[in-house]
Amino acid sequence: MQDKSNISIVISLIALSVSLFALFGKNDSNRFERDNEKVYIPADPKAKKELNDFENLLEKSPLTPNNVDLDKTPKTSIKFNKDSHDFGNIEQDTENKYSFTFTNTGNEPLKIKNAKGSCGCTVPNYPKEPIMPGKTGQIDVVYKPAKQKGNQSKTVTVSANTNPENTILRISANVNSPDE
Repeated sequence: MQDKSNISIVISLIALSVSLFALFGKNDSNRFERDNEKVYIPADPKAKKELNDFENLLEKSPLTPNNVDLDKTPKTSIKFNKDSHDFGNIEQDTENKYSFTFTNTGNEPLKIKNAKGSCGCTVPNYPKEPIMPGKTGQIDVVYKPAKQKGNQSKTVTVSANTNPENTILRISANVNSPDE
């Protein structure tokens, strides 16, 4: 709920800044028309300073979108040695680890933005630093089935400056309960 309030405040402040700029901008926008009569409003130095302070605050706000945009990052390519792994038969409440090895097969540094498991039981860890062309890296996945039973299939979605942006890795297992 707090996020929606913050977003509403930011949108209101942006609308206010646009209005203030329209009234006190540098060109002839210091005027507006009322019943075909031009009315000039002198620029208030204090209002201009407040507007500049507001714009500076907006640039530093955590609500301002992050400048790291994968769409504008030079594209490269990624090749995984394997894009799936079967743990086979495992027990409930165990910790199962596997590392997916990949190579940057493109000509630009590979920047992984995120790696996300399809559920809380599948937790990936990925390199935060760029992987240079020709170099390898790995995405470590920990699968904890808790009380799941039977055949399980989970995914890890890797988002990077590749085309397509997302690569899907798959893990599977047959989870046995101690009762069986």
